Amino acid sequence: MKFVAFERAKQGTGASRRLRITGRTPGIVYGGAAEPQQIEIDHNALWHALKKESFHATVLDMEMGADVSQVLLRDVQMHPFKQLILHADFQRVDANTKLHMKVPLHYSGDENSPAIKTEGCIANHVVTEIEVLCLPKDLPEFIAVDLSGLKKGSSLHLSDVVLPKGVTAVKRGNNNPVLVSVVAVAGAEVVAPEAAAAAAPAAAGKAVAGKAAPAAKAPAAKAPAAKKK
Repeated sequence: MKFVAFERAKQGTGASRRLRITGRTPGIVYGGAAEPQQIEIDHNALWHALKKESFHATVLDMEMGADVSQVLLRDVQMHPFKQLILHADFQRVDANTKLHMKVPLHYSGDENSPAIKTEGCIANHVVTEIEVLCLPKDLPEFIAVDLSGLKKGSSLHLSDVVLPKGVTAVKRGNNNPVLVSVVAVAGAEVVAPEAAAAAAPAAAGKAVAGKAAPAAKAPAAKAPAAKKK
């Protein structure tokens, strides 16, 4: 993913405030052998870029004039209540140096798992991203996790996830944390697989059968005869 940056000449709180008034966001690029570089970015372009998951989790191509360098988004400072980006930090990427990065987990298939379909449970996504260590060329945009095999009483751990080639998970404290837990719903009706399979044809048969005859109308009540005087 690409974005355009411009060299920023003036620094300081006042200069940054005036820069924001013009629709630009101040930022900095650091890391590597070069000195930290002050930059500015179009605010609206940066605002829309931040809404994309890939802008946070992949190596970015920063265009500055005729030069293109690879960077990672490391920090964004937002205004407390305004829709305003105050500052953005980027880190230079070295193709031969491994980097630490948080990568989002994309879960799928839980609605097809036995735990959800027939065992009256729900899948609780405990962790939505993990920290990985890899070379920039191996950094994935996201990691897909299939939950179709979840069963009642089971959980999905980090060791159950197949990571892309060249990517290793960074473990802190717990060596094998729980990513997804299966929670039984109180009062949920458990459907046996055989009953679930038999229910479909039975329901279809009833729908094909003739419509029920309409109920006979009750005869209208006759008005009482008037008494003769």
